[in-house]
Amino acid sequence: MEELHSETKSTEPPSSKIIGLTGGIGSGKTTVAHFIEEFGFPVYYSDDRAKTIVNENEELKFKIKELLGEKSYDENGIYNRKFVAEKVFNNKDLLQQLNEIIHPAVRIDFEEWLAKQSKYLVFKETALLFELKLHKQCYKSLLVTAEDNIRTKRVMDRDGKTYREVETIMEKQMPEKDKIKMADCIIYNNTNLEDLKEQTERIIFDIE
Repeated sequence: MEELHSETKSTEPPSSKIIGLTGGIGSGKTTVAHFIEEFGFPVYYSDDRAKTIVNENEELKFKIKELLGEKSYDENGIYNRKFVAEKVFNNKDLLQQLNEIIHPAVRIDFEEWLAKQSKYLVFKETALLFELKLHKQCYKSLLVTAEDNIRTKRVMDRDGKTYREVETIMEKQMPEKDKIKMADCIIYNNTNLEDLKEQTERIIFDIE
């Protein structure tokens, strides 16, 4: 499939269009991101970068400890994800405050990454694209979704969680029907990897 090229010649590097890539737990968002990379487009993994930043940024460490306590990091200074998750899971105010600490740092990291890109499309993967209204900063949004029962089974098989544990996580996330209404492009991951890859290829090369 042909890539789109600007007809206007310029000495300036072309500006990249940012596509927000999202999907709930068990949707296959990460698999789609890997397919996108196979097709030659860069992907910024916001969730993975956030995990790195909270361990490297000393200012963030201080703020997180101030918010949630010293147990937010272990004796080796490593982010205690289990402790933090338990603290914020049923506390929306704490979760919002934590997001307000972490996400500005991730935004700066993304902007530094973006400045190094040259492809006409770049993809920003994030689980909270719509929840944090980050889709408003993107050219288009791409949602990976699947039927709830399929997503549940995937997470149970992958993570060894019980049905109720997965259900509880999904209940905390924005409903799929709401994401579908907000998304510009949708990939339905209900069948197999071959179909998923074909959908991904068709959609990303159709973006203008």
